Amino acid sequence: WLDELMVYSCAYFESGAEDIDTAQRAKLDHVCRKLRLAPGERLLDIGCGWGALIFWAAERYGVEATGITLSRNQADHGAAEIRRRGLEGRVRVELTDYLDLPDQPCYEKIASIGMFEHVGVARFAKYFGKIRRLLVPGGFVLNHGITHGVEGAAALGSGIGDFVEDYVFPGGELTHVHRVIEGMAAAGLEVVDAEALREHYARTLWKWTEGIEANAEAARREAGEERYRVWRVYLAGSAHAFDRGWLSLWQILAGKPLPDGKLPHPLTRRYMYP
Repeated sequence: WLDELMVYSCAYFESGAEDIDTAQRAKLDHVCRKLRLAPGERLLDIGCGWGALIFWAAERYGVEATGITLSRNQADHGAAEIRRRGLEGRVRVELTDYLDLPDQPCYEKIASIGMFEHVGVARFAKYFGKIRRLLVPGGFVLNHGITHGVEGAAALGSGIGDFVEDYVFPGGELTHVHRVIEGMAAAGLEVVDAEALREHYARTLWKWTEGIEANAEAARREAGEERYRVWRVYLAGSAHAFDRGWLSLWQILAGKPLPDGKLPHPLTRRYMYP
């Protein structure tokens, strides 16, 4: 199934022995279970990429899924996949910024997977405030993003941060997880679960590094020598940063309380696991 779509975010290794495709499927399902998706619920995926999560959630959990992206290529690909999978009326992909969505409580569940790194600390109030306004009372959001592993860190060691800024992700900004939780709380979202997946992203990046090394000639033909070398260094350097604890990856689950202050959810984390 994943051969048809690119999934570019941290995978989830339940035993550590999985191949990357199995681990990516496990990640998609882990997100869906954490959100407790149910048939007929409305799911928004902020920064939906190539659509893996919205298709997984619609086909396996019966939700009505909306994905938004700033990439025309991704929006066109998503529209084609919707037709190919026969999901018209249940899934849609919109070419829009999350800030441009109407301020209406339209969604029971929201996911943001690997987009958060591009928001910027100064925009946390707008970002989490918008999410709160889009959620119905009692709704939940899962924010999945990279953070600094060390409080107060401004850059990564060995020049990795400068390299990423110059060649891969200009304009990205990372911060420590406590500032993410503060930003959610300040916007009126109640955090109910936080899970660190640092080791999972290290494994993911080493798997990607092995993949690009094993397919070096094909990668050079597809992307050119310079881009191949940039991504080879980026993937291996990022894997090293996660191994060293310079970077972490957090999935933070939060909800919009009901008017009486209650936020119904299970008493234990057992529901998150198959």
